[in-house]
Amino acid sequence: MSKEKSLSETTTSAEIDYSGRPFGYLNPDRETAMICHQDAAIRDNISKAIKELNFDVVEPSTFKEALRYMRFHIFNVIVIDENFDTDTWEVNYVLNYIENLITPVRRQIFVVLISETYPTMDNMRAYNKSVNLVINKKEIAEATIILKKEIAENTDFYYLFKESIRKFGKI
Repeated sequence: MSKEKSLSETTTSAEIDYSGRPFGYLNPDRETAMICHQDAAIRDNISKAIKELNFDVVEPSTFKEALRYMRFHIFNVIVIDENFDTDTWEVNYVLNYIENLITPVRRQIFVVLISETYPTMDNMRAYNKSVNLVINKKEIAEATIILKKEIAENTDFYYLFKESIRKFGKI
């Protein structure tokens, strides 16, 4: 207790780096989403679809910015391109970070992978890549319909799990 008190007394607000916080004040009735895609046209299409579902949206331009956002906030939805700020799948730092989250935190996030090669709604590929949903770039125009259906199914599926971890104070 004294250690916490002395830390708070010696740390001023000027010394704490809040630059990574994606949102200042959140509307409690809205959920949050992060879109990690470098193609402006695709990012705008996905952003429009997510906003139609009543989400607040951030759009980091680099993996470092995305990781900084995730340090301060657990997003409800993360949409990420398989090649976001990288050239190869193995070094996609955002996906690697998400994959290594502890289970109670990871289950709070609906992760969508935007792929050039994998078919939309391929559940086995999604499982293999540790994401909830795969959307092929050719079907981005249908993103609103796909996301609305799949997010609703995920919410229903994990409802009891999420309520249990909230009840026991795990998140």
